[in-house]
Amino acid sequence: MTVGFAMCGSFCTYARVFPVMEALTAEYNVVPIFSPAAWSTDSRFGTARENVRRASEICGRDPLYTIAQAEPIGPKKLLDALIVAPCTGNTLAKLAHSIADTAVTMAVKSHLRNGRPVVVAVSTNDALAGAAENIGRLLARKHYFFVPFGQDDPMRKPTSLVADFSKIPETLTAAMEDRQLQPILL
Repeated sequence: MTVGFAMCGSFCTYARVFPVMEALTAEYNVVPIFSPAAWSTDSRFGTARENVRRASEICGRDPLYTIAQAEPIGPKKLLDALIVAPCTGNTLAKLAHSIADTAVTMAVKSHLRNGRPVVVAVSTNDALAGAAENIGRLLARKHYFFVPFGQDDPMRKPTSLVADFSKIPETLTAAMEDRQLQPILL
């Protein structure tokens, strides 16, 4: 089975996301996909070059990072499932409004044409504010499955939500059975 693993720019979560990507390679052929922010942004959590190298080493292949690279995913039925982790508020908004202007959003759009699951692991500071509408839109759509999530710092960041990334494998298994892992709210 081949699983896409799309990474967006919530850099503070990478330390929790990369080990999950690595664990998945024991069971699946994993195809890394990077958003423009993930591909090119250096942050206090590491450089883009380090993150690209790490994903390449884990998956044994270079990440897809252009729209042209991601577009064949659907027509060629390249993936059995697609994980977006971390999924930022920006990417949530694009997915909720069917905007395909990055490798990640094109991968999702292309993949969905086959009616196969997309597993979303939210990480955004405005999830209980501006991004709430977009989370709701995706929760109501077929083929989207959310990794259980909760508030990560309710006192200092009251509108922030982050997925429990350790539940990605379990959510993926449930999604392949066309069911949402519960409880979704932690």
